[in-house]
Amino acid sequence: MRATWKPHEKHGELTKRSDLPSSVFAIPKKRKEPLTDAKHVRNAIARFDQMTGVTADERELAFANIKKAAKHYGVDMTEKSAGDFTTRPKTGRTAADRKKSAKKAAATRKRRAATGSRKKKASKKKR
Repeated sequence: MRATWKPHEKHGELTKRSDLPSSVFAIPKKRKEPLTDAKHVRNAIARFDQMTGVTADERELAFANIKKAAKHYGVDMTEKSAGDFTTRPKTGRTAADRKKSAKKAAATRKRRAATGSRKKKASKKKR
């Protein structure tokens, strides 16, 4: 898919999102994910897998636009295609970590069920 993103260098502060042309957004038709500087590009990369309400074609266009903006602003990207992103956010936990946590939680539930006790939460004092 061909990127439609174009850099927008306007001097002074932009006070409204509506001041921006559609060409600076990752998804121009819906005006989602503005790509006006390196910070916004990094944010768009980090949140790419959280985009909702977009079609597969719009995701491809968004990726092409983000890639072009990243190159312009000097932001490194390890992803080579929109498919490199998952549809669910990554937690950074491995399968082994999740399995270990599940075992620990099961043991805790079993212990609590056997003793019939739960830890008491500390209540906050009102001032």
